[in-house]
Amino acid sequence: MQKNIIELAQRVGQALQARQWMAATAESCTGGGVAYAITTISGSSAWFDRGFVTYTNEAKQQMLGVSAETLQAHGAVSEAVVKEMTAGALAHSQANIAVAISGVAGPTGGSDEKPVGTVWIAWQIAEGKASTKGYKFSGDREQVRLQAIREALLGLLSYSK
Repeated sequence: MQKNIIELAQRVGQALQARQWMAATAESCTGGGVAYAITTISGSSAWFDRGFVTYTNEAKQQMLGVSAETLQAHGAVSEAVVKEMTAGALAHSQANIAVAISGVAGPTGGSDEKPVGTVWIAWQIAEGKASTKGYKFSGDREQVRLQAIREALLGLLSYSK
């Protein structure tokens, strides 16, 4: 894990602690990378409640309540799905804020519509509306995943201030 990502996770923790908030993550293509970065910080249990690694569509449905209809209509890598993932993470945790990530890290799995590097991230505060952003990252699988982790943490920091 890159040093700057760990430093960013530490800043997220400071912001969350200042608000007395807990965070939750719902990750697909990053495989728990955001949760890993956060839990690298000693004392993160004061501000990190839990992480959901929902790599398959079935896991997204079972663990987060993402609807089969949304997955069918939009695909797993979509704005609609990450919105439902954050809502599910908040509903199934004690968190005040959640982040969700779904994307195509590559090198396989891309399509014309959703090429490798396509990633959707959503952030949602409890009882609030989800905010989303779509990305087209470049690089290999590790680089795409690290960029997604970094952006997820930057969003958590921004929404925690």
